[in-house]
Amino acid sequence: MAAPLVALSGIGLTFGGTPLIESAELTVMEGDRLCLVGRNGSGKSTLLRIVAGLIEPDRGERVLRSDVGVRYLPQEPDLDGFDTVLTYAEAGLGPADDPYRAASLLNALGLSGEEAPGSLSGGELRRAALARVLAPEPDVLLLDEPTNHLDLPAIEWLEAELKTMRSALVLISHDRRFLDRLSTATLWLDRGRVRRLDKGFAAFEGWRDETIAQEELEAHKLERRIARETEWLHYGGVTARRRRNEGRKRKLEAMRQSQRDRRRVQGDVRITVTEGETSGKLVIEAEGIAKAFGARSIVEGLSIRIARGDRLGIVGANGAGKTTILRMLTGDLSPDSGSIRLGANLQMVTLEQSRQSLRPETPLAEVLTGGRGDTVTVGGEKRHVVSYMKDFLFAPEQARTPVGRLSGGERGRLMLAAALSRPSNLLVLDEPTNDLDLETLDLLEEMIADYPGTVVLVSHDRDFLDRTVTSMLMSEGEGRWTEYAGGYSDMLAQRGRGVEARKTGRPSRKVVEEMPAGASAGRSAVSPLAEAPKRKLSFKEKHALETLPARIAALEAEIAGLDGRLADQGLFARDATEYGRIAERVAKARTELSGLEDRWLELEVLRESLEG
Repeated sequence: MAAPLVALSGIGLTFGGTPLIESAELTVMEGDRLCLVGRNGSGKSTLLRIVAGLIEPDRGERVLRSDVGVRYLPQEPDLDGFDTVLTYAEAGLGPADDPYRAASLLNALGLSGEEAPGSLSGGELRRAALARVLAPEPDVLLLDEPTNHLDLPAIEWLEAELKTMRSALVLISHDRRFLDRLSTATLWLDRGRVRRLDKGFAAFEGWRDETIAQEELEAHKLERRIARETEWLHYGGVTARRRRNEGRKRKLEAMRQSQRDRRRVQGDVRITVTEGETSGKLVIEAEGIAKAFGARSIVEGLSIRIARGDRLGIVGANGAGKTTILRMLTGDLSPDSGSIRLGANLQMVTLEQSRQSLRPETPLAEVLTGGRGDTVTVGGEKRHVVSYMKDFLFAPEQARTPVGRLSGGERGRLMLAAALSRPSNLLVLDEPTNDLDLETLDLLEEMIADYPGTVVLVSHDRDFLDRTVTSMLMSEGEGRWTEYAGGYSDMLAQRGRGVEARKTGRPSRKVVEEMPAGASAGRSAVSPLAEAPKRKLSFKEKHALETLPARIAALEAEIAGLDGRLADQGLFARDATEYGRIAERVAKARTELSGLEDRWLELEVLRESLEG
């Protein structure tokens, strides 16, 4: 059996006297596609940094195979010390790596490479960091929230890129669809320990719920045993104190200690929205609105009507003008032409994307109370701020914690808590899912579904859009916007095609001049995010084109044979283990076949475009 690429054994780490990670085990093998999930604050990012070798644990061992290269994508990339984005991306390359792949990836991600790091937006920073870690094609790729601040075209491009890479992956993400499509096994970091499910993220939530239910049953059994032993101790009289019964007393104390030490599952998020008065039937009506900044048109001739109870999702590439549309529809920004009419009796609450209103030095409790006392009014009732904090999984001792010391997920929950405590009948949410854990996302989705008012939101989370909105407003480019009925998947069905990005410019003259025609630009040369520079097929691509058909045919034959064995109705009764093994292999083979077919088609299109 091949040795692991990297392995953690008995890892423990304590912050401020509280154990964050206890005896964690983690193994990454060749070809693994692992998603690491857990509550905000459970230590996922910390564990990933331990895998990357950036944090030394208090105890335990990290073993990295000598010939293995590891690359780590942090949540907040640091480009200090680099003059341009290209020099930053190239700094991640090793001596044996393709020297032109970093420039090619930057181009594919819509960057020229000549940008100054200080001028980049959050999305551009993330694209630069992705180019840096993807360029070497490492043996192990560790990605912490890679889709944060990316638009839909970039997310779908990244999915396709990662599917074709040979690197073993460990992913942290709140994007369910991203995890569904890429993961083949799931790591659950829960109360300091890592549990592994050898299935993709799609199977995780059912398994998690079953695990928690079993734990609760075991805890109930332990409590009953303690009660029985306590009764024996109290009423056993002199007998209980005899030497031969000392062992039973020690067992009782051990059970009590086990109960005291048991770190219970964190409480559930409880999201309550403070309802305002009922708005009029018409909430927002836009007639022929247009907006441009200089020569760049953001909106041209948009007309849309939003009624009470509607849930509108606004989507498009970064820079398409989603936030501008949101500000115009809510009356915060005037259009250059056309008209916008807001309905009667509107009480609007906005959740901003940038979270700039959160001042780093402000204590958490003060954000919720506005600095007025220690109570907050929620749903018409006054509540102590600490009680309301607990609904969003904040501990009482965090009441005086400055906002600047909170994690990204905690800041997201704090913004939600502050926004939802105010009376409203119109919720305006700009990227509400950023940094939220999956459980909080579930509750937010349920809250939106039950909310009696109107919701207008911007999001790049496809699963979240499918679960929450009733219509989509999509940027078609060049100031054109189209409304589609239903969620994200419904929009794709109506469009009859995927989400294309706007064309970005060619790379800088310097990058083009330095990249020879025969240099391999990697898989990203045919990215939908940018036009590829003129070149020839590399030897590796030519070889793949010649050998992929045979590999595809072999996989198809294997799948047909396995399907034939599964068709045997008596197989499951004779050997359920063998049946499960075959079914699992069929699923993996189909996934592999799909990836090979996509890769062959991509190369064939590339060949035709280059020859044409």
